[in-house]
Amino acid sequence: MDFRFSGEEETFRTEVKEFLRAELPSGWDEQFDAESEMGMAAQGDFAKQFQKKLANRGWIALPWPKEYGGAGASVMTQMVYNEEMAYSGAPTGFNMGVAWVGPSLMICGTEVQKKRFMPRITNLEDTWCTLYSEPGAGSDLAALQTRAVRDGDEWVINGQKIWTSGAHRSNWGWLAARTDPEAPKHKGISMFLVPMDAPGITIRPLINMAGQHGFNEVFFEDVRIPADMLVGQQNMGWYQLAVALDFERSSIAGSARARRLWEQLLAFTRSDGQFVGAKPEIRHRLVEAGIEIDVAQFLSYRVGSMQQAGKIPNYEATIAKLYSTELGQRLAGSGIELLGMYGQLHPKSKHAQLKGRMERYYQLSVAETIAGGTSEVMRGVAAIRGLGLPRG
Repeated sequence: MDFRFSGEEETFRTEVKEFLRAELPSGWDEQFDAESEMGMAAQGDFAKQFQKKLANRGWIALPWPKEYGGAGASVMTQMVYNEEMAYSGAPTGFNMGVAWVGPSLMICGTEVQKKRFMPRITNLEDTWCTLYSEPGAGSDLAALQTRAVRDGDEWVINGQKIWTSGAHRSNWGWLAARTDPEAPKHKGISMFLVPMDAPGITIRPLINMAGQHGFNEVFFEDVRIPADMLVGQQNMGWYQLAVALDFERSSIAGSARARRLWEQLLAFTRSDGQFVGAKPEIRHRLVEAGIEIDVAQFLSYRVGSMQQAGKIPNYEATIAKLYSTELGQRLAGSGIELLGMYGQLHPKSKHAQLKGRMERYYQLSVAETIAGGTSEVMRGVAAIRGLGLPRG
């Protein structure tokens, strides 16, 4: 097994690092922390400017064909980019248009849909949210009940979605809806492109345990969209959805963020000798965390190398997602334990250590093991598809 990247990939890594050094302000982590004095609004303004520079370089969707606004880059080049951006804490955000909508359109969309939507994704003209989960359909997503009924040249949508990230900031939604209620639950779902300003759509905020507004409830009441907003074959949406989910789960960003925080913890312990000198168990736990981060990184590299070879890393991507997100929780727990009572302080507290990052990371890491598929579901997928174990 060769863990080295190609010369071209390493050259690109250097280019990305140089770009980040030039474009991110000195002390980025502290100056633009979400809970800093600059606040979320200032960070948002900077993020828009930063992302526009990425779009101008063709870096928003590197592997996409050039005619759709990409750079025609390899999968591993994309992985290098994702890793460096996550490690630096750059405000790239999670672009659902790039992660799910675009790849699905490339596989299942019409030429009209591709030409209309894909360049707008890479130019950051459209912001997308993913309308999947429902109050009664989360881990068992195929149980969704939101209905889409054909009425002449339109589809009429009724139902409710929940935990929709960024719905309040999005102008388009990627919707999974039931189009055949009589079919087996996996075979009666279709995918749609929905303008989020359509009459009949109501968005309500959901505040997470860290006090942040990222999630939303979305209600559809007789929402009408043109018939050509159906993507792919009617009633085959589950299979399109499953393909799109595989694009999310290489998880290299998770191990990169964990590595950055781990290095900050190491620097903190070295700057205050009482921690390492008096508590050798802290050294052991930090070493274990470093090993776990390497494992998560290599699992993600495996996913990328399989995609590069034209393979579909189904259970491999599932394992990478599972390990990476649970690593985040373990590392957060270790950081809180290391800092003691100081680790529980909010970033706005003058007594908070490491700018309160551990308190934020600890709370936000809980959602990571739920979003995009719970750890329990991930284990089931790995067991059935990876180990060949029977269902039930």
